[in-house]
Amino acid sequence: MKRKDLKHKLWKSFGVGLLVSLLGSAAQAQNTSMPKDSAAMYYEVEDIPLPDGLIAETGSIGFLPDGRFVAGFHRGEIMIYNPKTRTWKRFAEGLHDPLGLMVVSNNEILVMQRPELTRIKDTDGDGEADFYQKVTDDFGLSGNYHEFAFGPVKDKQGNLFIALNLASNGAGIRPEIRGTYDSLSRPGRMYACVDYRGWIMRLDKQGKLHPYAVGFRSPNGLGFDAQGRLLVSDNQGDWLGTSKLFHVEEGKFYGHPAGLIWKKDFPRVVPISLPVAQLDSMRTKEIVQFPHGYFANSPTQPVLDNTNGKFGQFGGQMLIGDMDHKYMIRLLLEEVNGKMQGACIPLNVGSKMRIGNNRLAFAPDGALWVGQNDHGWVGARGIQRIKWKGEKHLDLMAMNLTKDGFDLTFSMPLDAESAQNVANFKFKRFYYEYHQAYGSKQFDVKEIGVKSISLSDDKTKVHVVLDEMKAGYVYEMRLGEIINANKSKRVLNNLVCYSLNQLK
Repeated sequence: MKRKDLKHKLWKSFGVGLLVSLLGSAAQAQNTSMPKDSAAMYYEVEDIPLPDGLIAETGSIGFLPDGRFVAGFHRGEIMIYNPKTRTWKRFAEGLHDPLGLMVVSNNEILVMQRPELTRIKDTDGDGEADFYQKVTDDFGLSGNYHEFAFGPVKDKQGNLFIALNLASNGAGIRPEIRGTYDSLSRPGRMYACVDYRGWIMRLDKQGKLHPYAVGFRSPNGLGFDAQGRLLVSDNQGDWLGTSKLFHVEEGKFYGHPAGLIWKKDFPRVVPISLPVAQLDSMRTKEIVQFPHGYFANSPTQPVLDNTNGKFGQFGGQMLIGDMDHKYMIRLLLEEVNGKMQGACIPLNVGSKMRIGNNRLAFAPDGALWVGQNDHGWVGARGIQRIKWKGEKHLDLMAMNLTKDGFDLTFSMPLDAESAQNVANFKFKRFYYEYHQAYGSKQFDVKEIGVKSISLSDDKTKVHVVLDEMKAGYVYEMRLGEIINANKSKRVLNNLVCYSLNQLK
């Protein structure tokens, strides 16, 4: 045998042996490693087929008592979908931006359209509405494109609540207006030249509409939590450094000054001419801030998971949509010194989720239906159904403030090594400035060190002690490779942002 042939044979033999050895090692490592964990293992996302020709800019959704699904679309249609037969039927038409609805019965709904809250009924049982009745239109309308209206939602006493957008200086107003014209807030980017723009309104059981709370820019979502507290989202813009969630109570001011001109005791001054410090001292702060750009750009409708476990492990918590991201958001709320504050965390349900998640409603079977919208905004069109597959995943269930840090409660016992590894808990804090300009950068950004970590006896709660705790900041936490006790699951959602208004 020639030298080069012998050399080739030796290298071939060595190479095959090395390859076998490497493959064997990789296979052994793969056999002993944790199985892949993904959101798609726990949730099924289904696209709901839509009728031909329908422009599916979804503005409102809900469920009838008999289990049928009802949806309103920007172009004015109200459609009913039967999940059993997978067929659609038109219920009503001719509405103007129906951006909210509330089901009354199998043949009656209330719809919040741009000009009024409307009662729509099918009185003869043929499946199509034949009765349209104004419930209230006791608020101003200038014709500005940005004067959207949202709601209604009902409290435990039977009062209804609606939300009224401000107008935008990106367009003017019509020669014909409804209500009282007042130019006092026109100098601003967003304004309220007719009555009660930028307000949350309460409709009592006698049908009278009352101004309830002021200071909103574009409050595209209203909902009640399990304790009956009214939660309202608002979108980033002027006077909102980032998007926010508010606990709304009667008579309070929530930050955007334009609507103040309709407050009875407000002086006759241009609201934005007041010093920022004065307006800041007047306002009630948000309970959650959604960091702009990477968390939520346009939060939408908050909804309570009241499915008694049919949707998974988050019963009693609030979920909220966002126009820009392929996930829901969970709200981890608590009371500190008698005031609400808390955290937000993504609920990733898999890559099949679209963006534009504008409206949320739970079906009788516990599935979450999501109406999507792109009406001139970032978003998508359509309707999706999200169903829990029945297996729990590893996730953060609560984030509670302590005097020196946070208590983090997880959905199952943790692997002690990963749970007590300081490298798996990365904190930073920052704040958004309250000012007239559109949006805000993050100010005073600082990495916060972790002093110590301790794990509870049942291994579900991690107590994190931080180097510094300071009120008025968002505390952002990013979790590393935290796994459960039997090393079968990784924590799925690792970004959490806690709005620390009050220290303990």
